[in-house]
Amino acid sequence: MDYERNRRAAKRGAGATRLTLDTSIAAPHSPSQEVDLLALDQALDRLAKMDFQQSQIIELRYFGGLTIEDTSEFLGISPATVKRGWTSARAWLLREMGRGDAHA
Repeated sequence: MDYERNRRAAKRGAGATRLTLDTSIAAPHSPSQEVDLLALDQALDRLAKMDFQQSQIIELRYFGGLTIEDTSEFLGISPATVKRGWTSARAWLLREMGRGDAHA
């Protein structure tokens, strides 16, 4: 029984560091609007092909919950570059997500 409990606990990330997403940095949307994760993933793939650094900024800030300063340090770029990339990439993603299945 102990073996099975430990195996199931490990499967669920036992001992792993917990990370809470910072929703305050997420792109604004209405509570009734749900994010299509498949469409978001596809849009992020397209963004990465156009500008890999901007896609990294989105992933680190939105999914990783990093601050501008943390993202800057992680990527080895200035905070101003992170801010510009964050603003530009968010606008691009919002536009792409608004197109629906135009790229499917």
